[in-house]
Amino acid sequence: MASFIIEGGHRLKGEIVPQGAKNEALQVLCAVLLTNEPVRIKNIPNIVDVKNQIKLLEDMGVEVTKHDAHDYTFSAGQLDDQYLCSEAYIERCRQLRGSVMMLGPLLARRGKAIVAKPGGDQIGRRRLDTHFHGIQKLGGHFTYDEALHLYNVETEGLKGSYMLLDEASVTGTANIIMTAVLAQGVTTIYNAACEPYIQQLCRMLCQMGARIAGIGSNLLTIEGVASLHGTEHTILPDMIEVGSFIGMAAMVGDGVRICNVAPEHLGIIPNTFRRLGIRIEKDGNDLFIPKQEHYEIESFIDGSFMTLSDAPWPGFTPDLLSVLLVVSTQAKGSVLIHQKMFESRLFFVDKLIDMGAQIILCDPHRAVVVGHDHERQLHAGRMTSPDIRAGIALLIAAMSAQGTSRIDNIGQIDRGYEDIEGRLCALGAKITRVETP
Repeated sequence: MASFIIEGGHRLKGEIVPQGAKNEALQVLCAVLLTNEPVRIKNIPNIVDVKNQIKLLEDMGVEVTKHDAHDYTFSAGQLDDQYLCSEAYIERCRQLRGSVMMLGPLLARRGKAIVAKPGGDQIGRRRLDTHFHGIQKLGGHFTYDEALHLYNVETEGLKGSYMLLDEASVTGTANIIMTAVLAQGVTTIYNAACEPYIQQLCRMLCQMGARIAGIGSNLLTIEGVASLHGTEHTILPDMIEVGSFIGMAAMVGDGVRICNVAPEHLGIIPNTFRRLGIRIEKDGNDLFIPKQEHYEIESFIDGSFMTLSDAPWPGFTPDLLSVLLVVSTQAKGSVLIHQKMFESRLFFVDKLIDMGAQIILCDPHRAVVVGHDHERQLHAGRMTSPDIRAGIALLIAAMSAQGTSRIDNIGQIDRGYEDIEGRLCALGAKITRVETP
């Protein structure tokens, strides 16, 4: 197991480029299964979850050509039917959350699929009902093997349908879209997720010959086609990395430029950090975060207590609430962080409290942070990363702390951030990776 040793108090200065978006990558990699022609995808993040997804595609029979660490071509001309029914395939699916989005493409392509209950972050129950109900509307018939925790789905022919999703699930919407593009007739999806990742998936599918209207809204209309062809697609910069770098630059930066961020796809992320008083300057396709001697949390217009919460797009992404919380510990003022979408993502705050942060954990969803206004530093500690986003938040805290900290289980951070210690050390951080027997 690997750990980070972080020497706190070193300031960051310089330029950093965000990786390709992890969540988009996991979706578009599944979409290559919808055609037997080559699909080239660029700006793929070189991170654990994505590499595991690519390896799974290879094992399924997809021909994978690696041009460089971030540029691949996939040809799904022949799929290995024997492997797709094997225990090895089922076990791999259990370990990788993104595997659930292979359900729709495999059903559309083969008329049947097996899906194991997927793994991923332990951040509370993450429902698959939206995936299943939508695919049932299109003609998928499910059976569940309770002993093996397997979902089997078959279809005698997919047909378009109207559906109103019970929640704007991103992965659920992606799965339904990839099922519907090859269904006969018209599919209407209301209350669809509309994150930039979904928009990118839809644009890629349209380049492959799909017919999708309403891209960017929560009402999608899909006219099914008989087949799709190959294409070339470039993944957006990862907005979660961009937000993480904003938080780092605010707490320990002496002037950090985040390059090539595609600001038109960041939504309210920059403005949410500005509500903490953080100065962010847009410069073309870059964001520059100057040194922040102080940053003061805003109040609402009526003077009431600031509350920051997550919501489906175009609301604030839940993946950055952990970063907001850490950054708030050195702000002037107080803020309520309300994590609405997952019930366990705030449980890492006990580690911040041990480091000297003033935080009241009200319940599994809400925490009040009283900022130090840089009058008191956090102090070093030993921590364990419970998930990707809490892991990066703890890393930010350790970088700002007085003394040397250790973060164990950094494999969780590696799942979402490419060579994070190397890129941050290039800006002035002191982070060492060590392997524990």
